[in-house]
Amino acid sequence: MDAAQQEATARARELQRNWYGEPLGVLFRKLIDDLGLNQARLAGVLGLSAPMLSQLMSGQRAKIGNPAVVQRVQLLQELAGQVADGSVSAAEATERMDEIKKSQGGSVLNNTTHSTHSSGAPTVKRVVREIQSLLRSVAAAGDIIEAADSLAPTHPELAEFLRVYGAGRTSDAVTHYQSHQS
Repeated sequence: MDAAQQEATARARELQRNWYGEPLGVLFRKLIDDLGLNQARLAGVLGLSAPMLSQLMSGQRAKIGNPAVVQRVQLLQELAGQVADGSVSAAEATERMDEIKKSQGGSVLNNTTHSTHSSGAPTVKRVVREIQSLLRSVAAAGDIIEAADSLAPTHPELAEFLRVYGAGRTSDAVTHYQSHQS
């Protein structure tokens, strides 16, 4: 790989870090390890071709162009967390991955059927992640912070929302939400 290719790859990984919280190679490897998948199976569940998955993992491509695929990534991350904490068995995880594979995406904010409490209500974390995904699908974290800074003098509440939900960490956004509910 020549210097120009290395620079382009480094830039793509930095963009991925801004858009998705970490480079996609790291994120996808975690999913592969946590869910016991191989790259071909992960690509199939996400609805990507194996070469596209490989390009995203290696930094040859920066962005996932299809919002439904981004949503499937989020669903798999949540599923991996449930497998890790023991709330979902390996057999259930396989079944859920088949459901995720069939999901068409649709409205990011309305498609919360995969992550609910037993009462049927969407979890706070799921809703926060969906808001973050929506914001990050249209702008990088740095651009969101810049927009928040411009809005701060006239719309401080909106600026805070953009900073917390658009550019912040999921755990911080959940804490922020919960603190404003009391």
